[in-house]
Amino acid sequence: MKPFLLMAILFFTIISFSQTMISGKIVDEKNNPVFNANVFIDGSYDGGTSNSDGDFSFTTTAEGNKTLVISVLSFEIKKLEIVMNKFQNKTIILKRIATELNEVLITAGTLESGGKSRVSVLKPLDILTTAGNPGDIVSAFKTLPGTQIVGESGKLFVRGGEANETQTFVDGLRVAQPYLQTTNNVPTRSTFSPLLFKGTSFSTGGYSAEYGEALSSILVMNTIDEPDLEKTDIGVMSLGASLGNTQKWKNNSLSVNTSYINLQPYQALLPDNIEWIKPYQSIGGETVFRQKLDRGLLKFYASYTAANFDLKQDDINYPDKIRTQNKNNNLYSNLSYKGGFGTNWNIFAGISFAKSQNSGIYDVYNYDSSENASHLKLKFVKPISDKIKTSFGADYFYTNFSESVTNFNTGYNSNIFAAFSETDFLFTNNLIAKVGFRFSKNYLLDESSIAPRLALGYKLAKNQQFSMAYGTFEQAPKNDYLKYSTNLQAEKAQHYILSYEFNKDKQIFKAEVYYKSYDNLVKYNTNTPVFNSNFNNNGTGFAKGLELFWRDNKNIKNLEYWISYSYIDTERNYANFPKQATPSFVADHTLSLVTKYWIQDWRSQIGATYTFSSGRPYNNPNETVFMDGKTKTYNNLSVNWAYLVSPQKILFFSVTNIAGIKNVYGYNYANTPNLAGIYESQAIVPTADRFFFVGFFWTISKDKKTNQLENL
Repeated sequence: MKPFLLMAILFFTIISFSQTMISGKIVDEKNNPVFNANVFIDGSYDGGTSNSDGDFSFTTTAEGNKTLVISVLSFEIKKLEIVMNKFQNKTIILKRIATELNEVLITAGTLESGGKSRVSVLKPLDILTTAGNPGDIVSAFKTLPGTQIVGESGKLFVRGGEANETQTFVDGLRVAQPYLQTTNNVPTRSTFSPLLFKGTSFSTGGYSAEYGEALSSILVMNTIDEPDLEKTDIGVMSLGASLGNTQKWKNNSLSVNTSYINLQPYQALLPDNIEWIKPYQSIGGETVFRQKLDRGLLKFYASYTAANFDLKQDDINYPDKIRTQNKNNNLYSNLSYKGGFGTNWNIFAGISFAKSQNSGIYDVYNYDSSENASHLKLKFVKPISDKIKTSFGADYFYTNFSESVTNFNTGYNSNIFAAFSETDFLFTNNLIAKVGFRFSKNYLLDESSIAPRLALGYKLAKNQQFSMAYGTFEQAPKNDYLKYSTNLQAEKAQHYILSYEFNKDKQIFKAEVYYKSYDNLVKYNTNTPVFNSNFNNNGTGFAKGLELFWRDNKNIKNLEYWISYSYIDTERNYANFPKQATPSFVADHTLSLVTKYWIQDWRSQIGATYTFSSGRPYNNPNETVFMDGKTKTYNNLSVNWAYLVSPQKILFFSVTNIAGIKNVYGYNYANTPNLAGIYESQAIVPTADRFFFVGFFWTISKDKKTNQLENL
């Protein structure tokens, strides 16, 4: 035994002494660090990946003269002949390929080129410092072109599409249930906090073939790859409390945010228009774990919220108020990996799982519903040359939905497989094209389809360009339909977009026109979808419009502002519509002005948001013309103030609809006329004329300077 042990010790000693350390720093031609570059010895498995500072290091048993290969998307591949024991702490300069150097980008929708995206992007700072926005990602995006003000819902309605036509993705993976549960005409909010995300991009159409099951738009959120520092964030608010912590180690990090919300103290002080039996209450949190690997990054994200409420509401069709009690548990998690392999290959692989459980009472009925959903995705990216880049992959969606209402059970299982491919072609330094397609097979509906995508970008000058996008998009019918009938087809839309953009020195102007046509929209013949409705796919529609966006953070010192305007003309013959008409959630004109101003002497940031929209249509059964009514115009002025008590302590105030304007979203009408032959109505109004918020936020970190001003 002793000779064997001695030989083992000698063997491992020889191995350890024969290893060579290879290290260095990778930068571009402007000496900026290059992140996530693949560095490896040609013909071996030895290698590593550069970090956010461009640094890399790895050990190898190779000896003598070898070839070191450095590859990363948007840069030319570099091969260096090196002497193994003499390559430490070297600086390597990479050259950007032509698509990056010239920045010929496709700006229509979210189709990308040259590794960059020119979409309407809101950073966490934008989301949380926009007046009138209660820290909700979706609310902030309603200040951008293409969106509608549908205050009774709280969800995102884009370019004439319903809320379910916008899909949400976190780190490239779909979120099946992005909103918290609510009830009739009480706005909901998204389940995510902006604090863990490095950026959020919003596409109003023409998006990449990589994304499917979205008829109108997508919201893409990416979690932070590497936090800046370790810190603890504490918040005490008029609605509850929050606690967050970030820890960093050599190759991994962990961020956790938790929150508790309870509306009861607020309702006791400032009651709203709802008769609460038990005001809304929730507890939840999010976490991101990151692990650096030799040539990639592994991330795990999870979000969970448990919420409940109990209330009574007036209903025009009932003499007594209707009770709604709900308990909701919402879980979303995903695991993703992105990295490089071989010679300039990049890979993304991920899987997500979501579960939403709702139970409670509506009027005299007990209900219980559950939705389990998963998304699997695999994507490869490969630059073929400095003028051609291709990507391809596949994904798989699984959904299991079940519902029980007083022992009446419905539900379905859905499986969708899809494959996609896209290629960028740089024809000249001023002209680029993206050509792609998406193949989809829906096993529940027993149908297959191929959806083409095409986009072009033409550079007029250094900071100006035109772009266009065309694509066919489809989406399975929503749960409200599939739980009663699976004898349906996917709903379809075609997008045509033409865009102009000027982008220079903290200023951006964008103008976009679009046309959308809808086919295969679901129709039914009852007041609401029920088990004995006759469903079909005979619905059609269109949407066309003009959108303008201007953002300036340069011309006025300490002032940042943006203005967005949307015009839309849209009609649909869908649901239970007797003819083609404009849906009730659409306003022809929408305008938003967002301002943020820093006052140094006051150590304060003051913000204001003004939103206007023209009247929305509604159907008055007392009139002969369908959907001929119009609400009055919508106006809302909201303000906020963040005061820096000390470098790490902030006091925050906000008031939504400070003028208390009596807005009306629409009208509900009785199902039957009264004795005088008149259908009585009930206005749909906000739950409160004004909303007040007060919070104290404290950050604890080693630098004693970091605070939550960017998060307010």
